[in-house]
Amino acid sequence: MNILPESVAEELKRNDFVVPIRYENVTVLFTDMAGFTKIAESMSPEELLSELDLFFREFDLITKKHGMEKIKTIGDSYMAAGGLPIVNNTHSIDAVLCGLEFQKFMRLKKKERENNHLPFWELRLGIHSGSVVAGVVGTKKFAYDIWGDSVNTASRMESSGIPGEVNIISGNL
Repeated sequence: MNILPESVAEELKRNDFVVPIRYENVTVLFTDMAGFTKIAESMSPEELLSELDLFFREFDLITKKHGMEKIKTIGDSYMAAGGLPIVNNTHSIDAVLCGLEFQKFMRLKKKERENNHLPFWELRLGIHSGSVVAGVVGTKKFAYDIWGDSVNTASRMESSGIPGEVNIISGNL
């Protein structure tokens, strides 16, 4: 199981708790599938979960490839961050490359689905850099999560973005 970053899991095992950390400079990536609800309503539960699993498994691979940390999925949304829990100086470029590769994958899937006359989702994607607080919440079901204005801004960048594009604020990264 890999529900926690390795260093966080080790700290939890060693101390029975994880000390929250403020990271001054990380990059948060947030996604959402445009048109999800409408298309999902026409799918069986098995089809829906199969599709989400396909997308999120690929996103997990891409995230790992670019040194990003998957934070969580919520419905059809995916959140990842770079520069934590292992601090690095490449997190902003890692996030942009990750986002571009997410969109490339989605375009490939869109083309396949169009060729088979099937509905498709397009991905809105927002990226923002800044400070966050990271920590673990829960006792029965642990969750590593991040909080802060940078998370909220990345979410707003996603929701105001154009499907199929990577939405960032010029000069932020």
